[in-house]
Amino acid sequence: MLPPILKDDLSIPVVGAPLFIISNPDLVIAQCRAGIVGSFPSLNARPIEQLDEWLTRINEELAAHKAQFPEKKTAPFAVNLIVHGSNDRLMEDIKLVVKHKVPIVITSLGAVPEVNSAIQSYGGITLHDITNQKHAHSAINKGATGLIAVAAGAGGHAGKLSPFALIQETREWFDGPLLLSGSIANGGAVLAAEAMGADMAYIGSPFIGTHEARAEPEYKQAIADYSGEDIVYTNLFTGIHGNYLKASILNAGMDPDNLPESDPSKMDFGSGGGSKAKAWKDIWGCGQGIGAIKSVTSTQELADRLIREYNEAKKRIGV
Repeated sequence: MLPPILKDDLSIPVVGAPLFIISNPDLVIAQCRAGIVGSFPSLNARPIEQLDEWLTRINEELAAHKAQFPEKKTAPFAVNLIVHGSNDRLMEDIKLVVKHKVPIVITSLGAVPEVNSAIQSYGGITLHDITNQKHAHSAINKGATGLIAVAAGAGGHAGKLSPFALIQETREWFDGPLLLSGSIANGGAVLAAEAMGADMAYIGSPFIGTHEARAEPEYKQAIADYSGEDIVYTNLFTGIHGNYLKASILNAGMDPDNLPESDPSKMDFGSGGGSKAKAWKDIWGCGQGIGAIKSVTSTQELADRLIREYNEAKKRIGV
């Protein structure tokens, strides 16, 4: 069952996934104005003082939009926290999230009861990224409100399981909020996610190819130019397997067909702006669903297309 925050103010059951380096207030605000939950990783705001500024701006602009257009759906927003030992900013970020009462927090790479308790203390909800049942059980046991099933084909860090298997096995024991990530790039796929048993779709890569995204123009155009066959699955860049655009690996002077394995114990997500942050900037994370993206557009245009396709898909099957 979905809490009201995840259904009452949405135009379509979609959360825009947090995109490392790329998500920013412009993108988040545009997503929320379109009735899609917008999100960003807290580590995108650097230095930490910028996170305070971003949260202030997002809250104020969304409140103003709601007041100006009360008849429209203005979705809530989310912040992604990396709950991992390499993130030396975690506690400071949590304090700011609590200060601004961020409505939705997405946690990744670690489930910690204290983090969930802090967010839920003011009425916020927590959604945790998972790729298998072990991590799913751990997240719920430690107090997460809901789960984000990151299936095969998702951009950036991604699991190996088919979405059919991952959703099916999770729904055998969990009846709370469940989102699905992995190659969802059109409205029909959003409806398919619901048909499988997910409550919402979690969409990232298509939003890279929008005007508001903080990505290089070449990266945005690549989202429109390439397809699922142009994606490489490797753990070289962060120690965790993920999907990346083959073209960016070639541009970095590496052979995408002969990449070495990375040491998972050396995971680093660039919290200090070091080499791994540079790797994420130069090596472009991307999901397998980008064949549906034909051009660089505004966030509103992308949202409108998703909503139109979603409603058309519902009509086709008579729901």
